[in-house]
Amino acid sequence: MKLKKKLFFIVLFIFRLNSLVLGIDEAELSKLRKAMVETQIKAEGIKDERVLQAMLKVKRHLFVPEEYKNTAYINGPLPIGEGQTISQPYIVALMTELLELKGNEKVLEIGTGSGYQAAILGELAKEVYTIEILDILGRRAEKLLNELKYKNIKVKIGDGYLGWLEYAPFDAIIVTAAPEEIPKALIEQLAEGGKMVIPVEDQFPIDRYSQKLKLVRKINGKPVVKDIIAVRFVPMIKGLEKK
Repeated sequence: MKLKKKLFFIVLFIFRLNSLVLGIDEAELSKLRKAMVETQIKAEGIKDERVLQAMLKVKRHLFVPEEYKNTAYINGPLPIGEGQTISQPYIVALMTELLELKGNEKVLEIGTGSGYQAAILGELAKEVYTIEILDILGRRAEKLLNELKYKNIKVKIGDGYLGWLEYAPFDAIIVTAAPEEIPKALIEQLAEGGKMVIPVEDQFPIDRYSQKLKLVRKINGKPVVKDIIAVRFVPMIKGLEKK
């Protein structure tokens, strides 16, 4: 390799290292967020203007560990600890759009995780109730959502399979982890005419995507299920109810 070429790669390495150490400022992060909405979400077919504006407003970099801040707007999931991930931006937007929120709904989220999806819902619905079974993630998300002044979001540490009966029925339910089948309690707690978006393990997967994202509508007290796309989510954890 010629000397000039070697020097180029050395300078490039130093630049990238400085970027990681010094971080990216808010102005640059804002540009990256706008690019995310334009190239990963809008360009992929998301049309609901309210969803697009929420994705533009909520700062995804605040919901990932510090070491991933500079890559918060990439087109993919990122680790958030405890074996869990923050979902790909497009999937967050798609699942949210499928709920067709108008602003006056009461929404239940199963799988708080980082709190990012809850924040998006908080921009679009009147009330958001979110459940996380892993205490460390739930408490961290609750603290961040409080700091961001989301007064319409309530966090619970508990078993998502059981739903949140105290506040049922819900106009919409969104599940961000994949069970083997749709939990009965969630169907029961979905309001008549309500919608639920949930990834479910596929019994006959044809590729590496072993789950199907499903849209569930409650009609005459019964679930009507439609397959949307193949997806990959972390498995839904089932456990004892936690207070």
